[in-house]
Amino acid sequence: MVSKKMKATSTIALSAALVLSMAACGNSNNNESKGATESKGNTATKAPDAETTKTDSGKKVTITFQNIYPDPATPSYKMLHELVDQYEKENPNIHIELDTLNTDQQKVKLKTQAASKEIPDITIVNPAAQMKPFVDAKLFAPLNDMLDQNGLKDTYQSGLLDYYSFDGNVYALPDGNNIEVVYYNKELFEQAGIKDTPKTFDELLQDVKTLKAKGITPIAIGEKDSWTGSFLFMNILLRTNGGPGFLQDVLDGKKTFEDPAFVEAVDRFQDLVQAGAFPDGATSIDANAGGNIFKSGKAAMWVIGSWETGAIDASSVAGKAGAFQFPSVNGKGDPNEFMLAPGSAFAISANSEHLQETKDFLNFFTLNLPKKQFELKNAVGIGQKVDGDLKGAGYSDLAINISGLFNQVKGGDLAFDNTMNPATAQVHLSSIQNLFVQKVDSAQVAKEHQTAFEANK
Repeated sequence: MVSKKMKATSTIALSAALVLSMAACGNSNNNESKGATESKGNTATKAPDAETTKTDSGKKVTITFQNIYPDPATPSYKMLHELVDQYEKENPNIHIELDTLNTDQQKVKLKTQAASKEIPDITIVNPAAQMKPFVDAKLFAPLNDMLDQNGLKDTYQSGLLDYYSFDGNVYALPDGNNIEVVYYNKELFEQAGIKDTPKTFDELLQDVKTLKAKGITPIAIGEKDSWTGSFLFMNILLRTNGGPGFLQDVLDGKKTFEDPAFVEAVDRFQDLVQAGAFPDGATSIDANAGGNIFKSGKAAMWVIGSWETGAIDASSVAGKAGAFQFPSVNGKGDPNEFMLAPGSAFAISANSEHLQETKDFLNFFTLNLPKKQFELKNAVGIGQKVDGDLKGAGYSDLAINISGLFNQVKGGDLAFDNTMNPATAQVHLSSIQNLFVQKVDSAQVAKEHQTAFEANK
């Protein structure tokens, strides 16, 4: 656990250090619930001191905003709806139609839309390798001009926009910049007689067995959305490799997936599965439902991004949750090296029929997002600078704890699917998902990965 005191004031560039130390090449408040298409009316009052960008054309315009904030209980959902309502009130000729989905639904739908070149006016995309195919297909509009309006570019943490840039153009604006942590329920740890958070993988494994013996689900997960298992696995690989850079070494030809560090990571991941760490039927539970196992007090731990801090504080385990770094594995790995998750981001269709109006709205939305998230006590882990006194604003001990972890970041790795090409990433996601169902020889898993990588260079 972090015992070091944090400064009460946080410029949530919470981590210029995080951004500057990130290896080149993420997910945000996104894995929430089943999808729905919404239509917003003009119901909100103007937020105090909000910056605005007006559209002056006078013509009636509908802008479709595909998003991944479907859970009404979360602060991000409230942020989205309050800002959309405000914009519609101030710009009565503009209607924002929300196409709201959970993360995996949105990814699938966007791929289908991209195939027919029918991208919505605003959509969601993940950074680096995941967004490159869309950029190469010229489906996204460059946003440099819009970033230069109203000082928007300067609101982002230093270096963060690089993950969304190609050939000098920025193509998407991130909603977050996160680290992956282990959230834990202090009451359930106490019930199981666990007195401290694990510092080593062996301690984590023993805690899993202790919790399981007490009838408590040790680690919440929803592996129907396969990125969740991959995120956890990558924490282990970051440790068995002795630090960041394994995937980059594979890309550079310095290592293969059959390297001992990767094989060991598979073995340790399977140790968790075999010890009963996860809910029964994990592959039939989506990410939202998996998270709710923790947020409803039915699981002791949840390995997930810091974007969930606000949602946890809005749940029934508020005040009972803490967070700690993923432990070392066989003495390897620095706890202050994290899985890094530059967030999902807002991109604009290059073929939008209302390109200028869409840019005007997104400029307004992203300018006001940090202030609104701060008001909703959800500013920890966003990708823009927020000046504010967390303690004075009533932020929870958990949020201040997470802020402290950001301040200790020495570097880390990006998610597998933000580093490798999509074909190799899909084999990886399916391969890790399969480990929840059956035990597999780790050398075989490594060979599957290497074969996919070589076939899709």
